[in-house]
Amino acid sequence: MKYVIGIDVGGTFTDAVAADDRGQITGAKTPSTPADYSIGVLAAISELAAQLKYDERELLQNTEYIAHGTTASINALVTGNVEPIGFITSKGHGDSIEIMNIEGRYLGLTANAIQDSINLHKPAPLVPRQRVIEVTERVDRRGNVVVALHEDEVRSAVTRLLAEGVHAIAVSFLWSFQNPAHEQRVAEIIAEMSPDTFVAVSSEVSPRIREFARSSTTIMSAQLGPALRRYLTPLVRELGERGLRGPLLVMQSSGGTIAAAEAPASAITTVGSVLSGGVVGAARLAQQLGHKNVVTADVGGTTFLVGMVVDGEPVRTSTTVINQHPINVPTIRVDAIGSGGGAIAWIDQGGNLRVGPRSAAAVPGPAAYGAGGTEPTVTDADVVLGIIDPDYFLGGKRKLRVDLAEQALLEKIGRPLGLTAKEAAAAVYEVQNAQTADLARKVVVEAGHDPRGFVMYAFGGAGPIHAAAIATELKASELVVPLGAAASGFSAFGLAASDVAVTAEVSDPALFPLDPADVQRNFDRLTAQVRESLDRQGVAFSDVTFNREFDARYAGQMFEVTAEAPVDQTIDDSTVEAMGEVFDARYAELFGAGSAFADAGREMISYRIRGVGELPFRPTLPEHERSDDADASSAIKGHRLVHLQHERGFEETAIYDYAKLRSGHRFPGPAVIEVATTTVTIPAGREARVDEYGNLRVDLSERSAQ
Repeated sequence: MKYVIGIDVGGTFTDAVAADDRGQITGAKTPSTPADYSIGVLAAISELAAQLKYDERELLQNTEYIAHGTTASINALVTGNVEPIGFITSKGHGDSIEIMNIEGRYLGLTANAIQDSINLHKPAPLVPRQRVIEVTERVDRRGNVVVALHEDEVRSAVTRLLAEGVHAIAVSFLWSFQNPAHEQRVAEIIAEMSPDTFVAVSSEVSPRIREFARSSTTIMSAQLGPALRRYLTPLVRELGERGLRGPLLVMQSSGGTIAAAEAPASAITTVGSVLSGGVVGAARLAQQLGHKNVVTADVGGTTFLVGMVVDGEPVRTSTTVINQHPINVPTIRVDAIGSGGGAIAWIDQGGNLRVGPRSAAAVPGPAAYGAGGTEPTVTDADVVLGIIDPDYFLGGKRKLRVDLAEQALLEKIGRPLGLTAKEAAAAVYEVQNAQTADLARKVVVEAGHDPRGFVMYAFGGAGPIHAAAIATELKASELVVPLGAAASGFSAFGLAASDVAVTAEVSDPALFPLDPADVQRNFDRLTAQVRESLDRQGVAFSDVTFNREFDARYAGQMFEVTAEAPVDQTIDDSTVEAMGEVFDARYAELFGAGSAFADAGREMISYRIRGVGELPFRPTLPEHERSDDADASSAIKGHRLVHLQHERGFEETAIYDYAKLRSGHRFPGPAVIEVATTTVTIPAGREARVDEYGNLRVDLSERSAQ
């Protein structure tokens, strides 16, 4: 038996999924271990082995590869818990990361926050000024060397930074994406002087126009690289000693994996690794279920994440923002708010009930954990409302304390608002559902789509609890809870189902009509880079494909739009003309017909190649055992009072054991379906069915309402 394993390291739990070559899926969930995440990873693998009745070595020896995603990178950037680094840049430009090209005052902020001009503040610079050193050099916009690199200044800068105790050095020179020679020489000098010092150069990390964004991306990659290397190197060694013969692959923000040995060099691409896994899994499952447009709702212990699949492909973006600093790497677009199961409920100064963004995390966790937590959380509310069985949390492995959950809700929420503990729990439940539905609606509608044309896929430990309420508010056409792929660990399934992907890009600004030879040269050069990188992964691919993209804008604009270019086609005048038309159509799709000022002319900014190495063994869901009839009453394990809808309050609710449900079963709400790692709720007035792959499906169209 051959396996692939996906491991999703979250802030609260580590989820793992093993898929065998017959399509069988096995899931495991263990607490994350922030002090050393590898401990939780190894514990999850041991749990998988126990469930599969293997010893750990036997499982690993039969594993083709492990795909790993982690929140460690993004958490490090968000919290500022990063490596001390130095920054070397062109003479006269040391203040660029503090000036931030004015963007620092508004990047990543909501419209309301931007309008509050009195309280707008730039974040602290990524590198303290004393560790920013300028050196003499200059390359012009066409890549010509105007001033040679002053190597003695470089050596002096490196000596000074090493004396400051830096663990890594970032290098970003003007126009280096047009000619990287000076940056490459600085990297060589650093390697000669201090071989163990981590180096990130902008011409490799982010070869795009715009100095500040290129520098910030390179700096953040340098901040993450050493820690990622220290984490992955011993983990690879330990897995090998335990029997793993295949590679450890690390998920990237773009939705594809990369070999662990290659990941630190492009550390910034791992920032959204866990966030991407669920969307990739949704795209894979959508292919099986025949869904073109999907909105994903992933509710974990800390965050609520929303992504989209449109026309069968995950929606991607070329830039993201963390702490008001831009990151210029291709990524699957995932929007997030701090509204997970561990999100803390609190009362603001105006007496309003708020939920999140602070989280109780894995330690001490919700009050119901009995581990010292006293702040009420979404999980505490779900326990008090009867949704979560306190004796069956994590399949009964962890007993929850209803009394402690009620006490926290009463003291922190109930008494200040004049509510009982149960009323406070219902209020927390409603607020959580409302704010998560608002984010889902914003993501779909602001992208120009009608939510009624989307199916919602809900996963994560807490996602299936709240999904019916969120999807109903969104007005999605259908809800799918992928229990056949271990819904609580669906991101891990997405990791296991992903391919290896490598992206290369470069800016080469020019006005249309473009010289076809220039376009061909850029695409050919990037394709060669991607092909070489894929060859270094040490993985045998069943197929390799290359996709061409470009970023363009109308002349005079500040920002670009990404569009697709013809693949495997020699570039000529007609191809360039077609690229311009594709850009026009994409612009109109995003901003509305007639919104473009076409008379200004088009301007090409960047070229991009995305190479995908298809892995020979990708898991798909197996068919579920089928029932002879639709009656699911044999799966009822009992009844209890559960609060799912404000207007109905607590009511007697059937509790179903998912292990006893079969394909073809149907049952009405109100209902609660229990799985060892999650809980699913079906509200009154809706009917759930089990499809051929074991997924729970709920038709949310108006015609289906009872």
